[in-house]
Amino acid sequence: MASIVDALKNELTSVIAGAGDIVASTRDVAKNTLVDTLKAGGDVGAASLDIVSGVVSEGVGAASQVGASVTHASVGLVSGAISAANEVGADLGTTTENAAHGAVKGISSVGGDVGEAAVSAVEGALDAAREIGTDSGSLARDAVMGSLRAADEIGSEAGSIARKALLNAAALPHDVIDALLTGKTE
Repeated sequence: MASIVDALKNELTSVIAGAGDIVASTRDVAKNTLVDTLKAGGDVGAASLDIVSGVVSEGVGAASQVGASVTHASVGLVSGAISAANEVGADLGTTTENAAHGAVKGISSVGGDVGEAAVSAVEGALDAAREIGTDSGSLARDAVMGSLRAADEIGSEAGSIARKALLNAAALPHDVIDALLTGKTE
C-alpha cells in the first residue's frame, strides 16, 4: 500500500499543480491508479477494495499539499474510484462507500470541513453514476453511508455536522438523503 500511496501522491501533486480542472484531473489519476492496482491484485475482493479508502484519503492529502481545493479533489477522487471499480468489475456499492469514507477521513485529517467532505463525496458518486450510466440513487446512498461512517468514527460532533450538511445540500437528491437520515420516505 505504501508504494501505491507514494506513486499516487507524486502523480497527483504534479497533475494538480498544473491543472485547471481539479475534479477531472483527480478523477483520471484515481481511476488509472486504482484500475492498475485492482487488476494487479487479481481477485477484486473486499481486501483490495479497502485500498480505495486509502487512495482517496491520500489523494486529498496530496491536493492539500499543493493548495488545491480538497473538496473539489475529493469529488474527482470518489468519481475516479467508482469508475475504476466499474472498469474492473468490482462491487460498486462497496467501492462507493469506501471512497466516501476515505474522502471524509482525508478532508478531516487536513483540517477541512467534515460537512463539505460528506457533500463532495456524494457529488463524486453522482458524477460517477452519470459517467458510467448506473443508478445515481444507489451510489448516492452508498456514499452517504460511507461518509456518515467516517464522520461518526471522527466523533459525534463530526457526525452531526455531516448529517446537517447532507440535509442542507441543494445539489443532492433530497429524497435519498432524507430517507437515509430520517428513516422516513414520503
